[in-house]
Amino acid sequence: MTNFAPELFLRFMESKIVLSENTTYAKYFIGNSYLAQISEAQVSFANVTFEPGCRNNWHIHKADNGGGQMLVGVAGRGWYQEEGKPAVEILPGTVIHIPANVKHWHGAAKYRVENIWLEPVSDAYYQSIGKGEYRYWTP
Repeated sequence: MTNFAPELFLRFMESKIVLSENTTYAKYFIGNSYLAQISEAQVSFANVTFEPGCRNNWHIHKADNGGGQMLVGVAGRGWYQEEGKPAVEILPGTVIHIPANVKHWHGAAKYRVENIWLEPVSDAYYQSIGKGEYRYWTP
């Protein structure tokens, strides 16, 4: 498992990816997933988006030579597990190389993050903060 450069992640997220309901492979998934085929040239490359709790069945990518699968986390949180090993968390920037003929599954984390909205921040309170003080937020 490795991480790739942040600029690659940002470029990918800025692209115009159109997701469609993953009806072709739905019978191999528990929950809803969405598919966007990005490329078939040289290497087949697709974006698969999982709703919370969605995961695919145990499966193997068969190959006599080469093959396998590469997972790239681009958003959210998920899981990957090879048979007989502990599950590994997938976060944005995570890259997992899965050799051919290895039994595994992958999917989304099971919990949805939910905001609980409270009362508005009043104009009077907002105007009262930071008088004479300038702070800049930096990531």
